[in-house]
Order: sequence, then C-alpha cells, then structure tokens
Amino acid sequence: MRRRTKKKNDRRIVIDRYRCAYCGACISVCKYNANELVETFLSINEDECNTCMTCIRVCPMKALSLEVKK
Repeated sequence: MRRRTKKKNDRRIVIDRYRCAYCGACISVCKYNANELVETFLSINEDECNTCMTCIRVCPMKALSLEVKK
C-alpha cells in the first residue's frame, strides 16, 4: 500500500508571535533562505520554504509549528 505524500502547498510553517523571541536560530539553519527578520518580526517566505522543518527543530522557544491543510 502506498502512502500519500503531502504536496508542498499542503503544509506550511506557522509562527506563534507570542512565543517567538526573534533570536534568529531558525534563520541561521534555513538552507532555503526562507526565514528573515523584517524589522522586529520573523517572516517566512512560503514560496521559498520547502517545509523541511529544520527551523521547527532548532527553535528554543517552540514558536514554530507545522500546519497541514486537509
């Protein structure tokens, strides 16, 4: 039986702005350069993001999560 794989546009990284400390840990590990600090806010470029979830794993504040659209 084959498992259905999610397409890139079925998933996205979500930022919890109340938890985010804007430390830049997620920016330094993103190999797609999808994360950036804009003024004092973290921004994720969904066109560049490959949803590899590396940023989620390194966030010390657990401010990032994966949202899967049904």
